[in-house]
Amino acid sequence: MEKIEQARTALGGEVFDVLGKLQFEGRSLRDLLIEAIRYGEKPEVRARLTKAIAHAVDREHIQDLVEQSALANDTMDASRVARVREEMERAEARRLQPHYVESFFLEAFQRLGGTARQREPRRYEVSHVPAPVRNRDRFIGIGDPVLARYERITFEKDLIAPPGEPFAAFVCPGHPLLDATLDLTLERHRDLLRRGAVLVDEADLGAQSRVLFYLEHAIQDASLLRSGERRTISKQMLYVEIDADGKARHLQYAPYLDYRPLNAGEPSPEVLLQRPECAWITSDIERKAFAHAISNVVPGHLAEVSTRRLKWIEKTRAAVKERLTKEITYWDHRAAQLRDQERVGKPNARLNSQEARRRADDLQTRLEKRLSELDKEAQLSALPPVVLGGFLVVPIGLIAAISGQRLPRASSPIDTQASAARARAIVMEIERKLGFEPVDRELEKLGYDIESRDAATGRLRLLEVKGRVTDAQTVTVTKNEIMYSLNKPDDFILAMVEFLDNESHQVHYLRQPFRREPDFGVTSVNYDFAELRARAEAPR
Repeated sequence: MEKIEQARTALGGEVFDVLGKLQFEGRSLRDLLIEAIRYGEKPEVRARLTKAIAHAVDREHIQDLVEQSALANDTMDASRVARVREEMERAEARRLQPHYVESFFLEAFQRLGGTARQREPRRYEVSHVPAPVRNRDRFIGIGDPVLARYERITFEKDLIAPPGEPFAAFVCPGHPLLDATLDLTLERHRDLLRRGAVLVDEADLGAQSRVLFYLEHAIQDASLLRSGERRTISKQMLYVEIDADGKARHLQYAPYLDYRPLNAGEPSPEVLLQRPECAWITSDIERKAFAHAISNVVPGHLAEVSTRRLKWIEKTRAAVKERLTKEITYWDHRAAQLRDQERVGKPNARLNSQEARRRADDLQTRLEKRLSELDKEAQLSALPPVVLGGFLVVPIGLIAAISGQRLPRASSPIDTQASAARARAIVMEIERKLGFEPVDRELEKLGYDIESRDAATGRLRLLEVKGRVTDAQTVTVTKNEIMYSLNKPDDFILAMVEFLDNESHQVHYLRQPFRREPDFGVTSVNYDFAELRARAEAPR
């Protein structure tokens, strides 16, 4: 018992989950205890039992049993821990900012006829919730109902209950008020996604337009819902961009946030589509995007889900079979015992053989049903992706050419491809000298250019690189870059490479470069280069 207690302390109590599986030189713990009670005073018996205990209660042996029986594997090797940590850090960097939720809800709620007025900073009183929003919740809601009014709502956790202020409802994805507003807005305006849009990329000085499609992809298993439809276990938004050469690539999270709508006075969509630079845009490009998603993106989504889910199902299947088989065996044996007693005239007043047999049969039926359910859950199938819509991405260079405007020269705040690549190469070399492991992620449009891993701790830091000549006035930063910096304030670095007149350069690292999120309609912000440089420090 002392050995078991030591193992329990080392494994956090999990030893009792597998105590019945421990074998002491082929015997159970019960048999070992009985022998110890009967013959434990004999030196040769004590020595043999001590040896059997030492082997059976070995920590590594128990750990193996725990891992085999666990439905969720709580122990991971160092490489897997590092991978999971990196994915968590990336997910944190791209998380949905409360600012996005707030901006969308206030605009959509007002369009639906609702009334929300700000009472304290970023805290609102909802004096009227329109009937369509309340009625929609009755169809889609699964939790608390939508109220007719809210004394206060907020989108920031820290502002739910400030001292001296009324308690506020926390409106976030999953809250019935937001869900009803979102569902109603999509119903009324979903056709706009298919009609498309024209957006401007102010960071592109070229003249070649692109088309970006957004698709929804779902994975189902064979389980049926009450409606008779198969159950969806995973959904993912996919973004596929097609260029003038017909090349397709998969983009990451919300690439449209870095683009802006056409301004008044700029060429209309009709004028742009008639330009020779857009002559390649035909109905075939949607099929290209669809084919690229099926062949290059969907397999990765299916592999990610199936690897995780099938492993869980197999462990569940083993645990269910082991537990219910033991119960069935017990009641089979109990039914036989009771039947023998009844034959000799000694019936059991509390339980008869028929009841014991019924329990065994019920458990057998339950086992077959549960295994059948697990078989259905293991039958995963990827649905074809659905094209929800798309938009034309027009570079600012093409807008300027059509309008007769002059583009800023290469030494301006807008990066050229060459200077940007040179700046990234310089920063990556500095990161290596500092002992980090940098990876260029610029092409993935993640909201930063370089992902640099600390070899000692495995922690990631995210670097956005800007190359500027020494007399540049401003630095242009996109909305995605600002939001990533606010999500990861301790790990985001604005790396500014200042190109001097004599072909040399100087690198400035600025941590926590931005203090607040941009307004909803803003796609990029110009910052004073001298001010950013004054707040920066040497790379470290």
